[in-house]
Amino acid sequence: MYRANISVYDNNEQAVFVLLGDAGLELTGKHAAEVVDSYFEANQNLGADHQIHVPEALINTIGQTHKFSVKVSDHNLTGKTHTITVTKILSPAVLPAGTASVENHVALTSEADGDRAGEGNKSTCHSEAPKKAKHPKHDN
Repeated sequence: MYRANISVYDNNEQAVFVLLGDAGLELTGKHAAEVVDSYFEANQNLGADHQIHVPEALINTIGQTHKFSVKVSDHNLTGKTHTITVTKILSPAVLPAGTASVENHVALTSEADGDRAGEGNKSTCHSEAPKKAKHPKHDN
């Protein structure tokens, strides 16, 4: 089961998204157990004073463009971390009606279902990666 914080950038803004469950699999193409296994395999011989490498499955997502289905609640906006929960990563073919992207800016649309006020709003966010993504430094 995934739970990962990721930084998402468009051309102007940054947000921190929390990937839960299948959203991590949809992003990386790998199950959480595979990512953890490869992480420990890559770092098993490193001492405590060495820099730990980020799993390759996560590094490979840098610079990619995705459309996220997110859940926003009061906790997301008032909590200490100000993160947005990703519930699904959408393919462009399955975007809900009314979702738009305007000149590569983040575009959010809220459901108009008043019965879900207690759950929070579900929105779709289109995010473009920056032209030059930051990559973690590796000591090879």
